[in-house]
Amino acid sequence: MVDGAGTLYVVSTPIGNLGDLSARAVETLRTVDAILAEDTRHTRALLHHFEIHTPLEAHHEHNEAATTPSLVSRLQMGARLALVSDAGTPLLSDPGARLVHAAVVGGVPVVPVPGASALLAALVGAALPADRFTFFGFAARKGPERRAMLAEIVDLRHTAVLYEAPARVADTLRELAAAGAADRPAVVARELTKHFEEFRRGTVGELAGFYAEAPPRGEVVIVVQGGETPPIDEDALRARAAALRTDGMSARDVVRVLMEDAGAPRNLAYRLAHDRD
Repeated sequence: MVDGAGTLYVVSTPIGNLGDLSARAVETLRTVDAILAEDTRHTRALLHHFEIHTPLEAHHEHNEAATTPSLVSRLQMGARLALVSDAGTPLLSDPGARLVHAAVVGGVPVVPVPGASALLAALVGAALPADRFTFFGFAARKGPERRAMLAEIVDLRHTAVLYEAPARVADTLRELAAAGAADRPAVVARELTKHFEEFRRGTVGELAGFYAEAPPRGEVVIVVQGGETPPIDEDALRARAAALRTDGMSARDVVRVLMEDAGAPRNLAYRLAHDRD
């Protein structure tokens, strides 16, 4: 850390319900030297509600390359700055990653002030497995990137979470269904923490049909359960392990291949990698 450096606070703000701004967040926003906002007009309304009078500065995807070096310099000289997005937690499909990385590289402490997140609100309210998940951010709109995203979701054996624009929800669900996820349990979470909050549940195919007839309004998060893990064919794995050993692969690498390529549990992969029978 740089001697005399200030602190960059990464502050979560409400995604709809103003009551979700924590007391710690309010105190932080009141006492820092300046607040770096994705949209100063939007954040100014939030600050007005809580009677916070800290100076606002614009920091967003269109100016962050230019403003980051000077902000890091100020932090290194002792400034205390708070980074916020329009709603939710900065860096999660919101600007801020460049500044946070530069601050850490520059020896400046980065302190998270956690709070609201559409990702986590949707995940815990969906009632789908949440012990492991992949967050895709905003769904890719077209081309190879979109096809790759859809294929990755279909191949997952754990829950997928993605943000989507209301007008594209039906298309995304329809394409997921066509790609092989039609029978997967899924949830479309809408207007989280707001008056018209809704969790609509069904299979991917059922939800695709519903939203084709009734496009959703408001901000949307799609949660899709992972596919079932295929049964382990131990005889096939044993034969593959033997072939890999015959080719001169070390036991350690055999374990890695069996786990990463064949999905074998670690204990089974280890046993087969060392099985000389």
